[in-house]
Amino acid sequence: MELRHLRYFLAVAREMSFSRAAETLHIAQPPLSRQIHQLEEELGAALFDRTARPLKLTPAGQFFQGQAQLVMDRLAEARAATARIAQGKRRWFGIGFVPSTLYGALPEVIRRFREAQPEVEVGLLELTTVQQIEALKAGRIDVGFGRLRFEEDERIAAEVVREEALVVALPADHRLARRRRLTLAELAPEPLLLFPARPRPSFADQVLAAFRSRELQPVVAFEANELQTAIGLVVAHMGYALVPRSVEKMHREGVVFVPLGDKGVQVQVVMNTRADDESPLLVEMKALVREVVREYSTRLEANTGSGL
Repeated sequence: MELRHLRYFLAVAREMSFSRAAETLHIAQPPLSRQIHQLEEELGAALFDRTARPLKLTPAGQFFQGQAQLVMDRLAEARAATARIAQGKRRWFGIGFVPSTLYGALPEVIRRFREAQPEVEVGLLELTTVQQIEALKAGRIDVGFGRLRFEEDERIAAEVVREEALVVALPADHRLARRRRLTLAELAPEPLLLFPARPRPSFADQVLAAFRSRELQPVVAFEANELQTAIGLVVAHMGYALVPRSVEKMHREGVVFVPLGDKGVQVQVVMNTRADDESPLLVEMKALVREVVREYSTRLEANTGSGL
């Protein structure tokens, strides 16, 4: 599949006519029809109902239209940002993050950084910690906020910026939902919803290690790739999930969060950077992270907030 396939498909979907789409694309209709057929063969789905008058999208075509438009919009944004950077109008600063950090202080860090550096093009990439390490080495991001610390790699500098307690996400009507605290021993026989499923190592391994350190074997019912998926499965009564305390801010209907009674069951928020990077933008980002974390620590002591 090539970008021209997406561009041609979107033109036909917009015009609902092969002949009009061919005119807007400045190509003949037969080559356009062949390109759409190639796309459909690759996808294994008919995108247009050619028997309808006028032409209509199939359900698969309606779905693909939205996805294709997202790709083209993102490409246009990347093209424009690249041009601005190449012309010296903007500098680039890439931030990688695991989704759970968005429930803590990271949005505030990003907001303040953008306000302080309006001329900087800030790129945000949702990546697992493992993916962040590779992205740092490749130069695709400048800083990553994850849950793991990779001390064995000399090219990466890791700084633990926050320790965060784990809490239990349970269906609101679960028999344990009214408990003030729960222990891992009490949870071990219950179906556990683990995330992310891949790549590993990840937050999932930290959760499993908490059980193993107490000689407990949890019952893993399902491994989800995303935090939101795991929470959705909690609502569906598929099991419980252990999540960072900051996720409580989600306020998802049908879910309650119960503190853990076990001591020391925490996860870290780790700021990963290239070890040899001393750029002014990164220095400013690090200082800003520490400032925001101090503010959140003060709020935590007052029982009004959680960490990054």
